[in-house]
Amino acid sequence: MTKQVKYLVFDVESVADPELVAKLKYPDPGITPNDAVRAFRDELLEKNDTDFIPYSYQLPVAISIAKVDAEFRIMDLVTLDEPKCRPHIMTEKFWRGWQAYNQPTLVTFNGRGFDLPLLELAAFRYGISIPAWFALRTKTYGQPRNRYNTEAHFDLYDFLTNFGAIRLTGGLNLVANLIGKPGKMDIQGHMVQDLYEQGELERINNYCRCDVLDTYFVFLRVAVITGQLELEQEQILVTETKQWLAQHENVPAYQMYLENWGDWPSPWNATE
Repeated sequence: MTKQVKYLVFDVESVADPELVAKLKYPDPGITPNDAVRAFRDELLEKNDTDFIPYSYQLPVAISIAKVDAEFRIMDLVTLDEPKCRPHIMTEKFWRGWQAYNQPTLVTFNGRGFDLPLLELAAFRYGISIPAWFALRTKTYGQPRNRYNTEAHFDLYDFLTNFGAIRLTGGLNLVANLIGKPGKMDIQGHMVQDLYEQGELERINNYCRCDVLDTYFVFLRVAVITGQLELEQEQILVTETKQWLAQHENVPAYQMYLENWGDWPSPWNATE
């Protein structure tokens, strides 16, 4: 029997919609859409010490997804609509894929705070019906969007911060490094807008793939601390995934990930 997809571990990269920013923020006809994005970023930087444009003004430009089975083993890792990466096509493929695989658990790192609101708003923009995600006739606690429904969406950031009770300074980069994985390498999230404007979509896709890998390995360690995996099982899966990446030498992102790979320094194997 073919194994079923139990989890979809995913990440989204996005950029500002220049026309929307120009229309709503800088309607002066003398300001081009690209100039409007620059002006908005400058304004945000002055006010907030960050030039990251709110998700409501953004479009998805990369979506990478790891399909994972019930034994926590990666079955495949895909990047939607590559190389065209059309926002409306990626959005439709994401939601239709979730439905086609019988609504597996979505696994993210801060997806509740960014990735899923972005994809919900994209569905709104493009007229994509996703009634199973909203499940309005289901009791509130059973709806997939309910913050505590971890069967529908397991946000690792939400889990590690006790559902927002504390802050996790360092984010995915920190927790990935705690278990020996690369974390952020040559690209960080705040660079995506500039890379997109420079036509570096392939690099953005590779960055997205690597974030998914980091998220997957964090997911494995969370499965250990919650009692779903034994530590020895997790380490076997880590080794298998490393071998799987090495077999896909035609994917530059995987080779970069392996070049920056670090084995978890287990204190249990250290000599006193």
